[in-house]
Amino acid sequence: MFKKGKLLQALHVTRARLWKCKLHFPGRFAGRKGLGAGKACMPAGLRPPSLLMMADWAQSLLGIKGLLLDVSGVLYDSGGEEGGGVPIPGSIEAVKKIKASGLKLRFCTNETQATREKFVEKLQRLGFDIVVNEVTAPAPAACRILKERQLRPHLLVHDDVLPEFEGIDKSSPNCVVVGDAADNFSYKNLNDAFRVLIGLENPVLLSLGKGRYYKETDGLKLDVGVYMKALEYACDIQAEVVGKPAKMFFQSALTEMGIEPHQAIMIGDDIVHDVGGAQQCGMKALQVRTGKYSLFLYDSTEWLQYVAS
Repeated sequence: MFKKGKLLQALHVTRARLWKCKLHFPGRFAGRKGLGAGKACMPAGLRPPSLLMMADWAQSLLGIKGLLLDVSGVLYDSGGEEGGGVPIPGSIEAVKKIKASGLKLRFCTNETQATREKFVEKLQRLGFDIVVNEVTAPAPAACRILKERQLRPHLLVHDDVLPEFEGIDKSSPNCVVVGDAADNFSYKNLNDAFRVLIGLENPVLLSLGKGRYYKETDGLKLDVGVYMKALEYACDIQAEVVGKPAKMFFQSALTEMGIEPHQAIMIGDDIVHDVGGAQQCGMKALQVRTGKYSLFLYDSTEWLQYVAS
């Protein structure tokens, strides 16, 4: 058991936006001129999350044994020269403080543009204290599913993540796996994936995430969820999401940590897939004010429907 003060310090939440479980996101703020203009459009009795009493949050930390950290947008912004990315100020020190606190830590990422090994090597070069067996990522989870269900994938993924699928039978595909393929999201490649799916009696589409966009050093970029939705629409099917916000993905990370959902906190920059996904799994969660965070980029209708589902 950790003292509340020590745990708060380990979380490094001075720049974080704190969220209680099942707290509804207030949506687009009237006037778009800051929180002052937005208060009038919040549901009755709902305080702005940035004004939550620290004492209330500290009380909710009792019994917490582990943290799940998103990576892109929380620890670093990807992109830049040679795709190396840039650490977010304070993030390297925050990871060191969390590890020094004795809390269990898992890096829970939807990164699908590199193998876990290459991804960890990049983060280490940036200065982060991280090793491969601390990372939960979608591609290895997808490979386990493919083997268990004897699925043979047509891959629409980034070239750098292909080594994760070595040893997987890809002959005569009976499913499609889509990840953040970046420049591989050409018309031809999307159409090839469509043709595989539409030609199957029981089409299976596995998606290594569901995000709409993410942030790189030169701005926001479309994420895998956009292309997943295109294939869903074209083939009139529903994808099986392997990464966040799937419960199975979060539960896998918790199992690897050896703790229960109520003993963990998820920290991310995506209110739906990081925070909402963790809450659906029974965890507490908070959103940082970095990465894709914005007061105005989320529609309250989508968030309320997600929480109610």
